[in-house]
Amino acid sequence: MSAPELSFTRRFSMGHRLIDGSSERCAIPHGHNEFVTVTLQARLPHRLDGGRNMVVPFAEAKARWHAFVDTRLDHAFQISAADPLLDWFRDHEPHRLDRLVVTPGDPTTELMAALLYAKLEAFLIADGDMLRCTSLTLQETPTNTVILRDGPDACLPLMPKAPSEYWWHRADHTISDLGVSR
Repeated sequence: MSAPELSFTRRFSMGHRLIDGSSERCAIPHGHNEFVTVTLQARLPHRLDGGRNMVVPFAEAKARWHAFVDTRLDHAFQISAADPLLDWFRDHEPHRLDRLVVTPGDPTTELMAALLYAKLEAFLIADGDMLRCTSLTLQETPTNTVILRDGPDACLPLMPKAPSEYWWHRADHTISDLGVSR
């Protein structure tokens, strides 16, 4: 028996720049209005009960995710941990460090989709592990979209520390590991 899927979309504005040489146009800080769509499904087969008729109410299923997108991702600046602008922010605007999404390498749409998928999985586990994400779609522009299905692991860079050491694996609202002592 297959379980129904819940799908919801959230829009957020962001800024970023890519410095690794893959796109000279994107080396200048710029922004996009992005749409992230997640599709969730019950971990265990679930028969509607003739009463409540849902695994989890929509409001419950999306509450933590929407709060994260609205309060942390919206109008944040996505920046590589290797970007010299990061040092500029540390030196000149340290009060804005909490608005920087710090990524391992360039914050491409592909990487951001994988990091957001991992973050969503951490939220779902913390919320009782009743739901699993079956896909995450990140639309950067009307013509550029990345879709990940069945987990982020194949797209996440190999990292030297344990997964729990990185913001994208924690069920909190962090968007970087700046100032996080472990």
